[in-house]
Amino acid sequence: MSFITRGFSGRSHERDERLPPGQTLVHDFPVLSAGPTPEIDTAEWEFSITTETGGVHSWNWQQFMALPIDEVDTDIHCVTHWSKLGTSWRGISLDTLFENVETQYDYVMAHSYGGYTTNLALDDLLDGKAWIAFEFDGEPLDPEHGGPARLLVPHLYFWKSAKWVRGLVMMGEDEPGFWEQNGYHLHGDPWKEERYW
Repeated sequence: MSFITRGFSGRSHERDERLPPGQTLVHDFPVLSAGPTPEIDTAEWEFSITTETGGVHSWNWQQFMALPIDEVDTDIHCVTHWSKLGTSWRGISLDTLFENVETQYDYVMAHSYGGYTTNLALDDLLDGKAWIAFEFDGEPLDPEHGGPARLLVPHLYFWKSAKWVRGLVMMGEDEPGFWEQNGYHLHGDPWKEERYW
């Protein structure tokens, strides 16, 4: 006769140091969205950065794909307590996109096809911290995961990595986006558990 109790598991289960506090490891890729999934044809896709002077820097899909492409291996963490470790992406660094952008502002509002918005500090997008990703795990990014292109800001909770991204608008002050207006934290650092206001 054998039995198992929670008190005697045979060995201790050490917590993975790559998991921020309150997170649970998953091996699939959960899909969470604030609304319906938009279908965006790359022939009609455009990404832009708008400065405080009204200057617009924009790229269509062909121009975007001609930019230097980064391979990104990173962990991702959702505010709903799941984390996926060792994910692989391809995308364009925000450092590349901001090369010729002149701004005195410290914040941006990310805008997505479908109307979603999220606010970010410019410091969270530059110096190798963020990308516009168009591939996941060696395949074009599925629409349900934000394809054809999404923001990827892996050091923040994943709601900051806006799906179906279409542009960034510079802001002088930090103003809340969609989820932030509904109680989510303005910054969203998973290591500090910045989930809610």
